[in-house]
Amino acid sequence: MFTGIVEEVGQVVSVSECSLRIAADRVLKNLERGASIAVNGTCLTVTEFDNRSFSVDIMEETLKRTNLGGLKPGDRVNLEGALTLAKGLGGHLVQGHTDATGRIQTMTHHDETTLIKIAAPSEVMRYVVEKGFIAVDGISLTVVERNAQAFSVSIVKYTMENTILGQLEIGDSVNLEADIIAKYVEQFIAKKNEGISMDFLKEHGFITG
Repeated sequence: MFTGIVEEVGQVVSVSECSLRIAADRVLKNLERGASIAVNGTCLTVTEFDNRSFSVDIMEETLKRTNLGGLKPGDRVNLEGALTLAKGLGGHLVQGHTDATGRIQTMTHHDETTLIKIAAPSEVMRYVVEKGFIAVDGISLTVVERNAQAFSVSIVKYTMENTILGQLEIGDSVNLEADIIAKYVEQFIAKKNEGISMDFLKEHGFITG
């Protein structure tokens, strides 16, 4: 579990078919082998580390659902260590389970903020609400507005300068994770509305045929 508050920006050192080596500093403190770490919002397991970098394995399913498969040496990535009881919850509860990738449509720069519009697939948009939370490349953000195909977020100058958002361009891919609370609510309502059906009666032996 994470908070969506990026601790630092790391740099990819090497890439193999199913692993990454990433140079870092802050997230290495108290790091252990087997620990969870979010890389661009994707929860990965640390396989080894030293005082300058760490390695993580990446499964094929992760490569399909995230933008990690496009990383190359020298690329910068958002990093966040796992949530602990001693860590403040400054953003929102983020699982590190990327739902899908979105694509930046527009970036409108103002004096202190940047408005970013991101196109997203329906499996993400169904959970996106105005003023609700969403994680973009592991960053906890508040939705400004939405339509059926896209949503907008307003980014303050500090976030642009201290995450990889400041280097992104129109057309770039970003990892998206919808708010887990919305998913629980959807499931609860669906089960509540199921009621008693013909299939239910057949399954429990009340009718036959």
